[in-house]
Amino acid sequence: MALTPQNNDAFIREVDDEMRREQMSAIGRRYGLWIIGAVLLALAAFGGWTWWQHHQTSLAAEQGEQLATALDEIAQGRVAQGTAEVAKLTTSDRDAVRATALLTQADLLLSKNDQKGAAAAFGKVAADESLAQPFRDMALVRQTAVEYDSLQPQQVIDRLRGLADKGSPWLGSAGEMVAVAYLRQNKLQQAGQTFALIAQTDGVPQSLRARAVQMAGSLGVDAVDAPANQTAAQ
Repeated sequence: MALTPQNNDAFIREVDDEMRREQMSAIGRRYGLWIIGAVLLALAAFGGWTWWQHHQTSLAAEQGEQLATALDEIAQGRVAQGTAEVAKLTTSDRDAVRATALLTQADLLLSKNDQKGAAAAFGKVAADESLAQPFRDMALVRQTAVEYDSLQPQQVIDRLRGLADKGSPWLGSAGEMVAVAYLRQNKLQQAGQTFALIAQTDGVPQSLRARAVQMAGSLGVDAVDAPANQTAAQ
């Protein structure tokens, strides 16, 4: 008997479904092990990545605790023990830990009045391009402060260019060194303007701002603002 259009469509669908089942079965027989292997590999890779992330987080926390303990040892007067722990962390793969350990070593040298060694240690951090810029900038400011008396005024100005500008978090300390360098060059106007910038910048310590107001005023630059002026008066 001839099939009606409705029965014909149903028959075609059944044939298509059966063909798809046969195709899937053939794919499963032929590639089943490969597919299972790929899925297992993906799961293993995801599990490994999750473990690695957890391991890195745990390692960072552990090293942070070691550094805090070492600094506490130094603060409590157990310098030798704390120094040994700090030395171990100077090779850490965690940038913040490594930078802090290196800066601590420089500070320890400075506390022993080894200015040459401290300057070299600060310079090493400042030149390390693998470290974040704030650590490098801090080290450069500290290095310049240690070496200040042996540097030419223009060396100070060139070295701290950008750090003594408005918006820099190092404006206070870097700006004061640059202003004094201008004084040593007898560039009174530039020195006064730099002191004025320090005095009028929020975030700079008030004691430094008050001193900058006085220095700027002595150079003929009006840098008086209310907070700094009140602190100076006190």
